[in-house]
Amino acid sequence: MAPVKVYGWAVSPFVARALLCLEEAGVEYELVPMSRAAGDHRRPEHLARNPFGQVPVLEDGGLTLFESRAIARHVLRKYKPELLGGGDLAASATVDVWLEVEAHQHHPAAGAVVKECVVSPLLGGAPDQAVVGENVEKLRKVLEVYEARLGQSRYLAGDLVSLADLSHFPIMRYFMDTEHAALVEALPRVKAWWEELAARPAARKVAELMPPNFGFSKKP
Repeated sequence: MAPVKVYGWAVSPFVARALLCLEEAGVEYELVPMSRAAGDHRRPEHLARNPFGQVPVLEDGGLTLFESRAIARHVLRKYKPELLGGGDLAASATVDVWLEVEAHQHHPAAGAVVKECVVSPLLGGAPDQAVVGENVEKLRKVLEVYEARLGQSRYLAGDLVSLADLSHFPIMRYFMDTEHAALVEALPRVKAWWEELAARPAARKVAELMPPNFGFSKKP
């Protein structure tokens, strides 16, 4: 049987989310290299996989999927369902709730800070401090909710790690290299939660493919 294939560049937090789930589940896979700079994601063969021209795309046998969170759910549903709450309806629903929080509350704010503080300088630009300030404040409020939640359970969706936690890793891997990592450091439960996530073998392996400079040097 051919291994699962993932198309994309591993420095992308979205591709990294898919890889992290495959690593957590112990699934053999092939990362098919693509070049954003060369426009590989706009070529007809890739548009046939994802008509929106984005990464990642996953091929699992005869199934082709795009959208990183859908890929993550599929991988874990098939190969390691306990990370989705297993067969417990209440546990699964709680995982879904915190996955929605990650997607709609956490990622937009953390991603905006990473874009301004990491990506823009690498492209020769300067951070838009108004955008940074607005999103740092949004993220502060989200993390304060997390601090309270983690006082009730070890992880966001309960006392067992789940995709609700793991899905945060890719963007946080970059966020923690910014000066605003102090937001996490200031909250003891969030800090311990993050350090435990980052220390997981799967996260450490994927992080090796995610250099802080996104794989390219700062423009003069």
